[in-house]
Amino acid sequence: MGGFFGTISTRDCVNDLFYGTDYNSHLGTRRAGMVTFDKVRGFSRSIHSLERDYFRSKFEDELEQFVGCQGLGVISDTDPQPIIVNSHLGRYAVVTVAKINNLREIADELLAQRMHLSEMSANNINQTELVALLINMGSSFVDGINRVYRKIRGSCSMLILTEDGIIAARDFLGRTPIVIGTKEERHQERLQNGELVEWSMSAYAASSESTSFPNLGFKVLRDVGPGEIVKLRANGLEVLQPAFKRCQICSFLWVYYGFPASCYEGINTEEVRERNGQMMGEKDDVKADLVCGIPDSGVGMALGYAVGAKVPYKRAVLKYTPTWPRSFTPGNQSRRSLVAKMKLIPNEALLRDQSVVFCDDSIVRGTQLRDNVKEFFGNGAREVHVRISCPPLVYGCPFIGFTSSKSDMELITRQIIRDFEGDDRANLEKYAQTGTPEYERMVKEIARRLGLSSLKFARLEDLVASIGLPKDKVCTHCFDGSSYDQSNFEAEFFG
Repeated sequence: MGGFFGTISTRDCVNDLFYGTDYNSHLGTRRAGMVTFDKVRGFSRSIHSLERDYFRSKFEDELEQFVGCQGLGVISDTDPQPIIVNSHLGRYAVVTVAKINNLREIADELLAQRMHLSEMSANNINQTELVALLINMGSSFVDGINRVYRKIRGSCSMLILTEDGIIAARDFLGRTPIVIGTKEERHQERLQNGELVEWSMSAYAASSESTSFPNLGFKVLRDVGPGEIVKLRANGLEVLQPAFKRCQICSFLWVYYGFPASCYEGINTEEVRERNGQMMGEKDDVKADLVCGIPDSGVGMALGYAVGAKVPYKRAVLKYTPTWPRSFTPGNQSRRSLVAKMKLIPNEALLRDQSVVFCDDSIVRGTQLRDNVKEFFGNGAREVHVRISCPPLVYGCPFIGFTSSKSDMELITRQIIRDFEGDDRANLEKYAQTGTPEYERMVKEIARRLGLSSLKFARLEDLVASIGLPKDKVCTHCFDGSSYDQSNFEAEFFG
């Protein structure tokens, strides 16, 4: 997916920028970048690969080269960022969290207009540069950003660092979040001559994760609305374009990639996971000795499930974090699977002769879960029941890259549908609807292939209820195929 952090302050912002960006590290695995602006030094930028290391270790030794009271940082799952631009709108830097499905189509159109694309990476178009070219075609930043909204198929949120502030623009359907924080501080400092000097500072920040704020002294001010464009200065916020009424925020924020302490639309991730788990636990009739969450995103659900089912929660599997990175960090699937196995350590003393309910966030390919299940049985578990906090992933996501899947056929559901029907696209609506014969047959087959004693997925209605937003304000495309028809965009959003 990716995440970003931007801040502007009355004093030097580099430390806040560095640590604030780091708190978005769980959202991306490929590249990271930072850029600051200073009236004397201009723009200072650095970009590094994260495929074999972490953000802090890559940038910590370079912090002295960054100077200024405003800057942007980005954790990217796509292209090298930030992009620095000189245009008729002035000098600026831009970062994006985006998935643009018609990238080649837009690029060909721009090239036909004698524009050029220079930021190629591995022979691929840099989508952040393409966004910048569309912005440059506008008469203002607002006009240019709306050109992006009109042109792209997919989603795009962005931060733009100008010479006099930071512009934050959220995807026109709000699929990815931007949260605004603010802080004011007063300090006393004694000089070498003994004089006591008092000074104050104020700052604003925009982040993909509200988790970035507490340890840096920021308080959440509000979310940027869908399609809203705001400009941050050190002493205030200006709305350049009000929010659109329609919202389709990604439900997978609360299921998987959101950090437990973060809030989106004012709704806390961990609370949603616990509510969801409790709903499932109250309805489940399996006889279990204990419940355990698959670290990390399955833990909140498992805690709720334990309450609902009145089954004790125990840490029957633990995550070893000191030396093993996130399972999706390596680019190679076989190495991802190895890392996933190495980082999870079963606790045989708790598993032996027990019937265990394991809670997890989702099943994509099923490869890692199948390997984990073998380990659980190998360490003495009598029964292994799995409960998933979302419905089966039947449709690939065209809006957000929350998995490394390149094709819908990488989904275990679509492989099974193909095997049953001879066509992986046949009767998708029936397979996606809880309780149909097709759904029940598919779930039973997933359980068989993964070697489970039993398998249940959360109902879509329960997931939406645990989030607490109306169904029409939450994107559930990957579960039920529902999504906004962008052909109506001009009329609906711009009249």
